[in-house]
Amino acid sequence: MRGRTGWLPRLFDIGLWLVVCAPPATAVFSLDGRAAVVAAVGVPLLGAAVAYSRRWPLAALAVPVALSLMTDPEMLTPVYWAALVCFGCLAGSRTAAVRPALWFFAAVAPTGLVLSAVVSSDLWHWPTMLLTLLLSVVLPWLLGRCRRQYADLTATGWRLAERMEHEQQAVADRTRIRERARIAGDMHDSLGHDLTLIAVRAGALEVDPTLDARQQAAVGELRAAAGAATERLREIIGVLRADDEVPPRAPSEESPEALVERARASGVKVTIEEPGDTVSMSGSGDTPGTENLPPMVALAVHRVLQEALTNAAKHAPGAAVRARIARGGESLRLTVVNDPAPAGRLAGVASGGNGLVGLDERVRLAGGTLRAGPTDDGGFEVTAELPTTTAAPRTADAPRPTTSAQELELARRRVRQRLAQAVLTPLAVLAGILLLMIPVSLISSSFSVLDRDVYEDLTIGEPRGEVESRLPRFTRDGPPDGSPATPRGQACAYYSTHLMSGDGYRLCFDEGRLVSKSVVGRRD
Repeated sequence: MRGRTGWLPRLFDIGLWLVVCAPPATAVFSLDGRAAVVAAVGVPLLGAAVAYSRRWPLAALAVPVALSLMTDPEMLTPVYWAALVCFGCLAGSRTAAVRPALWFFAAVAPTGLVLSAVVSSDLWHWPTMLLTLLLSVVLPWLLGRCRRQYADLTATGWRLAERMEHEQQAVADRTRIRERARIAGDMHDSLGHDLTLIAVRAGALEVDPTLDARQQAAVGELRAAAGAATERLREIIGVLRADDEVPPRAPSEESPEALVERARASGVKVTIEEPGDTVSMSGSGDTPGTENLPPMVALAVHRVLQEALTNAAKHAPGAAVRARIARGGESLRLTVVNDPAPAGRLAGVASGGNGLVGLDERVRLAGGTLRAGPTDDGGFEVTAELPTTTAAPRTADAPRPTTSAQELELARRRVRQRLAQAVLTPLAVLAGILLLMIPVSLISSSFSVLDRDVYEDLTIGEPRGEVESRLPRFTRDGPPDGSPATPRGQACAYYSTHLMSGDGYRLCFDEGRLVSKSVVGRRD
């Protein structure tokens, strides 16, 4: 398959060579003079242009343009039209940038002007040359650009399709990661808290003087087992957790009061304060300041309190913990502070360090902020500020356009630019040619004026060379309106009587001599 694909470009080049070289090869036997010599030289040059047209497409296009200009300054050379069209289309499809082609066309235009002025001595050949260049080169070049744009769009579409498949796979992976993170959060919230309380309660029993040595050893083993289980749980959570935003779960059915009571039953000295009072959580009823909260805020309050108590039991076992709820207006502040661990107490349970990170995200989703850090006396403080009404999460940055969307927009912009080029370029060139005809007409008319005295001095039968030495360099752009037909077998030249005149002088030659002279056309 690979070998067959490698032969296709070679077959294409062979076919291209036959198309562009056949007309000049056959024209060598039908043309004469300079045109035949140019055609003979053009055959190998066109073959070389085919050979390097893939690497240098504009250089290959320059070959038929040069051959056509050498044959006729007006480029009215059917022998090279096939080569002009083919190489113009290939230059448009094989050139990525537009600017080199524009520079190429800008260089060909003044070259045609020079050839029209020097070789043919007729400035009106230049607009004809520009029009021929537009039809035989520029328009095929635009078609090649459209073909390249279609290929680029197709390639972009395949890239976008492949990227979408990768994104779909990424969405599936993200869903699995979210589920693993949700499982890790459940394990951390429930099992981690319970294991910590078991370890704290076993630590308190281990130093109870009413137990004998055997019972204290058994309780110590229980505390060590709880600590080891907490460490294994931390490792499992580290495997399951991912740095990903996890959708919040429904609030726990356990009230903050029940949470505090359970911690107190495990030996943690917990008190909850309101502004101005210290409230011991020994009775029943709702936790002060937490009535009628939105579900997300209630969940955040529960999680902040649970995590703060768990951290206090882990890192400062036996230390007093104070929770303060201050509610005013549309905000609620929850502060949990624990004192330093008493001297001589057993070391706390190891921590994975993920609790506060997840807690900050939980508070953010509820529309609040979280601060946590050590206090001046060696304790630790956790403060959460939350709204008491339903609030959206803190405003995040607007999502940036995806790479696929950016590439699609870029492709659309390129399509619009190419369509504008395909429509506006020919129109602009035609408008330029029409505008150029005005100064060309003025210049041609001024340089083709034959002085009347010179006209009167011309005699019938003079050699053509002597006559032309006294004539203006440029002729009119054609016979004046109303001129008689050119006599058969004669070559006639027309000159203006004055600037922008309606009539003109006609000089006819036959066999190298002046055979007639007359004033023809409509007199002003």
